[in-house]
Amino acid sequence: MPWREDEYRFGTAPLSRPDGELVWAHATTQERFLGLCDVGHRLKTMRPDLSMMFTWEEDARPSHIPEGCDIALGPLTVEQPTDIRSFLDHWNPVVCIWAGGHLRRVLMRQIRERKLPSVLVDIDADELPGRTSRWLPDQRHRLLNGFSEILVPGTEVTERLKRAGVPAERIRSSGRLFESTSPPGCNDEELARLQSQLHSRPVWLGARLSLTELQPVVKAHRATLRLLHRLLLVITVDTFEDLDAARNTLKKEGLVFADWDMGEEPEDHTQVIIGLTEDLGLWYRLCPLCFLGNSLIRGAQGINPLNAAALGSAILHGPGVVTHTQAYHRLAALGAAQRIHGEEELSEAVYQLSSPDKAAEMALAGWQVVTEGAVMTDNLLDKIQDLLDQGEINDAAT
Repeated sequence: MPWREDEYRFGTAPLSRPDGELVWAHATTQERFLGLCDVGHRLKTMRPDLSMMFTWEEDARPSHIPEGCDIALGPLTVEQPTDIRSFLDHWNPVVCIWAGGHLRRVLMRQIRERKLPSVLVDIDADELPGRTSRWLPDQRHRLLNGFSEILVPGTEVTERLKRAGVPAERIRSSGRLFESTSPPGCNDEELARLQSQLHSRPVWLGARLSLTELQPVVKAHRATLRLLHRLLLVITVDTFEDLDAARNTLKKEGLVFADWDMGEEPEDHTQVIIGLTEDLGLWYRLCPLCFLGNSLIRGAQGINPLNAAALGSAILHGPGVVTHTQAYHRLAALGAAQRIHGEEELSEAVYQLSSPDKAAEMALAGWQVVTEGAVMTDNLLDKIQDLLDQGEINDAAT
């Protein structure tokens, strides 16, 4: 369970620093925060004893703290030299990752003077520090040269950095930092068996449905069955209580269902499969179209859409996607996701996207979104690993 910002305030009694390697990451937007959390999650799988500590700008406050963040300190408010020294002395990070702009001169000077290994990532041209005077020597290199490497999204940033005095060998073009995904796995034998059983049937998925969504999704399926008689719906829910509710709903609607959690297999007359979310990796791979749950009510949190996109499923969702807003926006911009507002729109969308060509077109667009941030994520992981390994070598030498 991550430590939360309400348990620590800058300038108050701090939490204890965890043992082992501590990486400090700072994000200037919510999307960068989520992207860094993904990096942290993957890094921790390779270095289990490592801890990830996060700070952010006040207007980048995240709506939730995902995996990959061990210590969530909250907005970075240290400005005075004494506070900055106390902060760095107490936490003693071994690496700093700074995503975006809002570079602070006093803090950057402390990082540079301490020779704290640090990386600047995903900074836009308009976030770069400006020159203070045409008549005085350009001092921007002092602000930027404390970073051992700067991973930039494009050539415009590269050229501006060079003009500011950053050596070309410290600049690396790596694309944007986006939230990424490590999709769930599945049993390959089960997948092959179901693909063989259901190869001629249109199938769609209602993933991680909330109790309020069960009825609308089931009614949308019933309506679509009038036009697609062999259509099969897969429903997953998060708890056994919700699974009981799904069984009762399907019985009331008179739909024939297979209870996957009870070991039942779908047959020719099966209209719905129900099960727990733990098998979601299987259903994403099986179903070319999915409705992502916890989203039908405006203001709901939604679920991560990138897992579905990574596994080849076209995406439908409601208006409530607070937790992963930017990911849904990116998917929608490329035509990989479609928003619906009720059971009638859901039924119509399922019917329209039952055409394999249309669903495949959306799935391809979704894959493009998933891979968009892969270069930055991989490069950043490699760089952090190099810095951590170099630190271990230096410690051993001393």
